[in-house]
Amino acid sequence: MEYKDPMFELLSSLEQIVFKENQTVALKQKTNAFSEFEQLRKSTGLKIDDFARVMGVSVSVVQEWESKRVRPSGTELQLMRLIQANPLLSKQLME
Repeated sequence: MEYKDPMFELLSSLEQIVFKENQTVALKQKTNAFSEFEQLRKSTGLKIDDFARVMGVSVSVVQEWESKRVRPSGTELQLMRLIQANPLLSKQLME
């Protein structure tokens, strides 16, 4: 039996809900989420330490992503796409 990461499954479900309700959102491909990560973080209005907390990673990991030395995991990219589609989500995750 194949193991499925529960966080990945949850984010996939959320992604379907968000994108189904907001059909007008211009989605970028996954590779763009990585190449434009710093821009995405700045668009949320969060400082790097707050964004790291939203993403569930350390500040140094966010810095690695932004410098393109490390690529985010599939689950992290999905969360980024959700935040990109609904920037208020990052504020909600801070609560």
